[in-house]
Amino acid sequence: MEAETATGRANQKARTRRAIVDACRDLARSGAEVTMPRVAKAALVSEATAYRYFPDLTSLLQEALVAVWPGPEEALAPVAASVDPAERVAFATGYLLRHVHAHQGAVRAMISTTITAPARSGARPGMRFALIDHALAPFADPSPGALARLKSSLALACGAEAFFVLTDLCGLSPDDAIATAVDTAATLTRAAFASET
Repeated sequence: MEAETATGRANQKARTRRAIVDACRDLARSGAEVTMPRVAKAALVSEATAYRYFPDLTSLLQEALVAVWPGPEEALAPVAASVDPAERVAFATGYLLRHVHAHQGAVRAMISTTITAPARSGARPGMRFALIDHALAPFADPSPGALARLKSSLALACGAEAFFVLTDLCGLSPDDAIATAVDTAATLTRAAFASET
């Protein structure tokens, strides 16, 4: 009887955890603001219960977003055969920022949480780095250190922060912000490889 009770409690805990993660994922997919109170309400649990399963929003977002963001090979499949680094990087930038826009509530929450707690910055997903690395993987360094410098520049130019600067501060529409970032990323890439031609 005790074993059945323990198993029942374990099953209930697993269901509660899954409900919290699913609620967070659904909020992230909706683009709505993601906060622990909103997640708890959507999961039909108290905020205190949500915090018992996840000590902070960052840890919850990490688990919830795993299934939302595809890997770089899948994301860049449409340009897999391209031998143009600028085309590959431009596509990666557009892909990333469309995802940022679609899941901006979760992305903003993750950025906010990790900025206010720098020790947690490693918890942020590194999708931009994986996409940049995959986009540039087929190419040799055009000059010593050029690829490393390009990757750093692209991390700045095509990340979520750049998208929010363009939309929030510059007043661009999401489509125009994405187009601007794509153009910037392609320009940086062409410049880095110009010495080869």
